[in-house]
Amino acid sequence: MTDQSRIRFPQFYITSPQPCPYLEGRYEKKVFTHLLGDEPVSLNNTLTQAGFRRSQNIAYRPACEDCQACVSVRVLAGEFEPGRTFRRIVARNADLRGLVRPASATGEQYDLLRRYLDARHAEGGMADMTEHDYVAMIEDTTIRTNIIEYRLAAGPDETGPLIAAALTDTLDDGLSMVYSFYEPDDAGRSLGTFMVLDHIERTRMADLPYVYLGYWVDGSRKMTYKTRFHPLEALKPEGWRRMAV
Repeated sequence: MTDQSRIRFPQFYITSPQPCPYLEGRYEKKVFTHLLGDEPVSLNNTLTQAGFRRSQNIAYRPACEDCQACVSVRVLAGEFEPGRTFRRIVARNADLRGLVRPASATGEQYDLLRRYLDARHAEGGMADMTEHDYVAMIEDTTIRTNIIEYRLAAGPDETGPLIAAALTDTLDDGLSMVYSFYEPDDAGRSLGTFMVLDHIERTRMADLPYVYLGYWVDGSRKMTYKTRFHPLEALKPEGWRRMAV
C-alpha cells in the first residue's frame, strides 16, 4: 500500500472489549482511526458526520456486536427556540464572558478540571487524569479546534475567574463539543446546560446548521440532558433522522 492510498483510505482498528461506561454489566468495543495524513480536517468532518467522536488525534465510534445503544445526536441550531427554563439559565449567566482561545492548556484550566472530576466523576475513566494528560487532550490535535473559556466579567474590559470551559471543534457544518467541564460548586448556574445553549447560539451566528453533542444512550442517566435540546437529530442506519419530542 502506498503512502498516498493510506492518506485517502485511513486504516481502521478495533479495540478489545472493555466495561461499558454507560450501561452496567455490558462491554464495549470501538472502531478507531488516526486523524493524520494530508487532510485531517476533511477526514474529521467526514467521520463526525458518520457518527465518530474525536479524542486527540484519534476518531472513534462504538462497534459493539450485540448493542446499538450509543446514538450520535446533533442539535439543529437554526431551528432551536429556547423555552422558559433555557431563557432563565441564559439570564442567570449573563455575567459570564465566553472567550475563544487557541487549543493551549493552562494550569488554571487543569485546576478547574480537577475540581470537576473529583466532584462529579470520581469513579469515571478520566478520574486519574494528570496535568500531562490534560495538555495532550487539549493540544495534541491536527484539526481546527479551540477551547472556549467562560469567565466572570470583572469590568468593562476585564475578566475574572474561570468557571467553565469547553474544548470545541469547528466543522464545515457546525460545532462539535468534544469535552466540557465547569465549577462543580456553582450548581445554581446550570453551567453544563448553559454551555450547550451558548454553542447553539455561536453556531447560529456563524450560519452553520449543527451542534454535535456526541452520544446519547437510552437508559443512561448522565446522557438524559441531551434530549432536552430540540429539534434534535439522531444518526440511524438510514441516516440522520429527527428524534421525537
